[in-house]
Amino acid sequence: MGNRLSKIYTKTGDSGTTGLGDGSRINKVSVRINAIGEIDELNCNLGLLLNHELRVDMKRLMIDIQHDLFVVGGELSIPGSKFIEEDSVKKLENAIDLYNEELPALKEFILPGGSPAASAAHLCRAVCRRAERVTLEIEPGESINRHLISYINRLSDLLFVVARIVSKDSSVGEVLWQRK
Repeated sequence: MGNRLSKIYTKTGDSGTTGLGDGSRINKVSVRINAIGEIDELNCNLGLLLNHELRVDMKRLMIDIQHDLFVVGGELSIPGSKFIEEDSVKKLENAIDLYNEELPALKEFILPGGSPAASAAHLCRAVCRRAERVTLEIEPGESINRHLISYINRLSDLLFVVARIVSKDSSVGEVLWQRK
């Protein structure tokens, strides 16, 4: 890859617009740009999660997901494009099924917290849910790839399961909600 960003500032955004992947310009406070920003924030939080002690297979999966999130952002930056396919959703579902086999059935709600790694995974899950909501706001004005929406939805489910696994593997365990 050559010099993709030879100059960091371009001054083209000084008027409050930013460029999309198709070359068009859009207001920086548009729903589409907000959705791209939410995906970026999720990716940053996954980076923080990766700084914690995780199983090797889980680390590899989270890094793979970070790469997928660049594809999600790319798809959002090119209206009408479809880069996320059903196989990406299936990959997440397979990981959920695999990790969920190790966990006891849920009998109570789980509070976000416990170990630092579990807390980071719960934060990623919450940011992912927000990214999903904001991405859905692009509709009804424009159609969004259903596989992209499914991917974000499944990712939040996976992050919940990851938080549970990380808690199970730690000496802290899960923090269960208790009715007063």
